[in-house]
Amino acid sequence: MHPLRTRLPRLLLATVPLLALTAGQSSSGLLHVAVDNVRATSGHVHVDICTQAQFLKDCPIAANAPARVGLTTVTLAGLKPGRYAAQVFYDQNGNNKVDRALFGVPKEGVGFSNDAKIKLAPPKWEEAVFDYDGQEKTIRLKLRYFIGPNAPGQ
Repeated sequence: MHPLRTRLPRLLLATVPLLALTAGQSSSGLLHVAVDNVRATSGHVHVDICTQAQFLKDCPIAANAPARVGLTTVTLAGLKPGRYAAQVFYDQNGNNKVDRALFGVPKEGVGFSNDAKIKLAPPKWEEAVFDYDGQEKTIRLKLRYFIGPNAPGQ
């Protein structure tokens, strides 16, 4: 008799308890987005979580949190595993959009996952993408301002 045939039943029995342990575990679907460099306490911080097709557009996965000077954390629940990018803005006046100045320059703080740089244009998908496995996770990014004073201490 082949040695694997004699060990196979024992191997299968050894994996049953492991399967039972992992079967009861479900993914939390919680993603915390820690947004640094928030200027003030008025308004809210808005986070969009986007797939590649939705990136730099309106994304259906979104959440807000009241603004806190310095660090504001926005939590999204029920997120499925996948590849995403976060696009974030500080909606200081609460009008639910990024206010813009001449030539489309944002008046409010904006940022992207991976702290992707904003040069003369928004970052590319590849610069902002992150993998999400369905388990509770925190990502961090820093808002960037192009007009007006920066956050305290910056």
